[in-house]
Amino acid sequence: MNFKKCFSDISFSAISAGFIAVLVGYASAWVIVYQAAIAAGASQEMIDSWIWALGLSMGLGCLGLSLYYKRPIIIAWSTPGAALLATTLSGSSIAQAIGIFVFVGVLTLLTGLSGWFDALTKRIPLPLASAMLAGILVQFGLNIFTSLQSEPVMVGIMLVTFLLAKKWLPRYTIMIVLLAGFIYAFTFEKIGLQQVRWELSMPVWTMPEFNLSLLIGVGLPLFVVTMTSQNVPGIAILRATGYNQAPVSPILSWTGGLNVVFAPFGAFTLNLAAITAAICASEEAHPDSDKRYVAGVFAGIFNILAGICGAAVVSLFAAFPAAMISALAGLALLGIIGASLQSSFEQTNYRDAALITFLVTASGVSFFDIASAFWGITFGLVTLAISRVTRT
Repeated sequence: MNFKKCFSDISFSAISAGFIAVLVGYASAWVIVYQAAIAAGASQEMIDSWIWALGLSMGLGCLGLSLYYKRPIIIAWSTPGAALLATTLSGSSIAQAIGIFVFVGVLTLLTGLSGWFDALTKRIPLPLASAMLAGILVQFGLNIFTSLQSEPVMVGIMLVTFLLAKKWLPRYTIMIVLLAGFIYAFTFEKIGLQQVRWELSMPVWTMPEFNLSLLIGVGLPLFVVTMTSQNVPGIAILRATGYNQAPVSPILSWTGGLNVVFAPFGAFTLNLAAITAAICASEEAHPDSDKRYVAGVFAGIFNILAGICGAAVVSLFAAFPAAMISALAGLALLGIIGASLQSSFEQTNYRDAALITFLVTASGVSFFDIASAFWGITFGLVTLAISRVTRT
């Protein structure tokens, strides 16, 4: 590894993209993870251990894979998976929950080693993958303006700052927007710093217990939800942003391996990120796509720090106004939403299928507890097949 070149590739815009990705990930989804931990019967010490395990495992995944493959590869927890656990773990023991986590990690590892998932996703045409990505992200763009309704002055300042910085300082846009929002929120006492817990997280080992009915009833749905609603969009993001040769199988293998190692400490499910990966893979991270991997590296570093200082970091992020985080995420994703929509509809022979994919994904429909991203791609592929048959 050429450390001199890696050092020369570092830019403030990439560092800020990595930081924003971690900020948005923790601030927007930690409450769901917390609910899952409570449902599993975790004590406060165990909840802190979950933060430690998730932070370190995600951080090591982001840092190692981004450096090795020179792509912004972001590993995250499964937010839909956490929501599933929050509703299905009630009544089970913490040891049984840990057994489920190990089980899902092993399944992910085997999926990566087999290579079948990589072969499957390569059959998805780029316009449909881009349409699915746009459908996932469009709600974040809309959230800018719902946040504007609830906090018109703060979000208005952030929006104007975004437009001005985009014109004059495009590489530092999102960090400037974050700073503007923070200054306003701090000045008008909208940040609850009094609730921050200045504590470090410590790991707590729990011996896994494997209950067959829970592995089938909770573990398998958790695996399916993670693969369809997280890994499929994560791969789509890499390919839609120009990283067409993303090494999917090795990434899944490493993700599954990290999951198995850190599961006894509370890392419930790891996967390729979707939303936060889009932030790190966007032009705002760096104009040169070959240097955006630095955003993934720093996302890893910030995740590790968040894991070690877990209790303090989570409570600090929770102190930020919800409208500020929603607006920040939407503004950070505007560029990639636009690029995805353009890629979706520029080829006329894919236009109908891409439109169906976009609408189904954006609708948020869920059948059999499988998220809309999977159904968007499925409906799109069926539409494409029908259109080809009718043309023939």
